Amino acid sequence: MAGPLVSQPELWRQLLALLLAATVVMGSPGPATISVTAVGAAFGLRDSLRYTGGIVLGTIAVLLMVATGVMAVLGSMPKLAPLLLVASAAYILYLAFKIATAPPLADRAADASRPTWLAGFFLAMANPKAYVAIAAVFASASAREGGAELGLWTKLAVLAVMIVVIHAVWLLAGAAFAGLLRRPVASRIINLVFAAMLVLTTVLAVYG
Repeated sequence: MAGPLVSQPELWRQLLALLLAATVVMGSPGPATISVTAVGAAFGLRDSLRYTGGIVLGTIAVLLMVATGVMAVLGSMPKLAPLLLVASAAYILYLAFKIATAPPLADRAADASRPTWLAGFFLAMANPKAYVAIAAVFASASAREGGAELGLWTKLAVLAVMIVVIHAVWLLAGAAFAGLLRRPVASRIINLVFAAMLVLTTVLAVYG
């Protein structure tokens, strides 16, 4: 950086543009964000924290892979992408099934199966939207000609914080529905809606 951030209006404009792009592109509905909301609604806030933590860690890992060019190397392996898509689709369908069939919170056993942090990490790493969205935001933040520019570590730190904030907001939105899920009919309807949204956003991410 050419000097203190506070003394360079251009850097502040770039920072605000980066935050706006991250909010719009990375914060839009996708397999990871919808899954966090659906899990929060189906299992409640406390039982969804580990899964959400896995999603956050996996998405940050995607951010680092995009920023360091690892994805460009993996993209040169034509047989790898279809395998990732198949694995991602299979797990998302499994997760959608678990959400759709989750019993009401009031009827759930204490030892009922809950999505783990590893499941969240896997979905984030195999989420096709994450790579496209993060690459788009990162590229737009890097497309500057001349003058002061945000440093790499600043961009990474800002986007990592945005990943945490975005998924926390989606989790809280889902957990807000948890109270309704103590009623069997409302529970079944909401879980089915979220499961369908999860599948739909995945299809759009792959073929959109």
